[in-house]
Amino acid sequence: MRIRIVDAFSDRPFAGNPAGVLLLDAFPEDDWLRNVAMEVNHAETAFAHPLPEGGEADWALRWFTPVTEVTMCGHATLATAHVLHSTGAHEGPVRFDTLSGVLVATPGEDGSITLDFPTAPLTRVEAPEGVAEALGAEPLTAFDTGPNIGDLLLELADEKTVLGLTPDLKALGAHSSRGIIATARAEDPERGYDFVSRCFFPNVGIDEDPVTGSAHTALAPYWSERLGRTGLTGLQASRRSGRVRTEVRGDRTLLRGRAVTVIEGELIA
Repeated sequence: MRIRIVDAFSDRPFAGNPAGVLLLDAFPEDDWLRNVAMEVNHAETAFAHPLPEGGEADWALRWFTPVTEVTMCGHATLATAHVLHSTGAHEGPVRFDTLSGVLVATPGEDGSITLDFPTAPLTRVEAPEGVAEALGAEPLTAFDTGPNIGDLLLELADEKTVLGLTPDLKALGAHSSRGIIATARAEDPERGYDFVSRCFFPNVGIDEDPVTGSAHTALAPYWSERLGRTGLTGLQASRRSGRVRTEVRGDRTLLRGRAVTVIEGELIA
């Protein structure tokens, strides 16, 4: 079967967030899926298979990190939609049946893909004791992002603070089920982004995720409320980096980006 590595939330190779993508006839045993994801060793590997016509979804989709299955993943969904469209396996909007419900990916005339995801429910909480020491910076606010994401969203003083983080990942993992989203307002919006973020997910085997679509379902409503606009652009400032265009529509958040296939090969195991 064919296996592809796709750089998502990027319009060029070797940037954005890489994901493995496999299109299957059906889902094999979970152990096989986990082993393939471990072998690929990217933040997520996506597995998809077509569903019968006439249902509420077109393809079934699951996501695995190198150590566990996850409930929601934006960049691997974008990567899967890119593979479906670029190979001719599916035309037009594609509806994915996932652990987070039906998620829709719509191709644009400009080559971008728009994901329709549930908006994360944000609940303000007290910053847990020890999280500032583990992160290496004092949070201004802390929010729980709900069960689909399972992160702790922390606003920091400024963009420079976010860029300079060198957290204690082992200690950081004690403060949420998946990890930490650190964010701040953009220092200069003229650079083309409204807020900056970094995402650390040691509990699912990802020290720092390059570009996290699911995190932007929490970042988008958070910053939309503060900046007074529904449409924003976020910069995830990892080493690979990437930008996510967001639009909040009530209980749904649209995430838009591009993707590039960088490796295509044959899986023989």
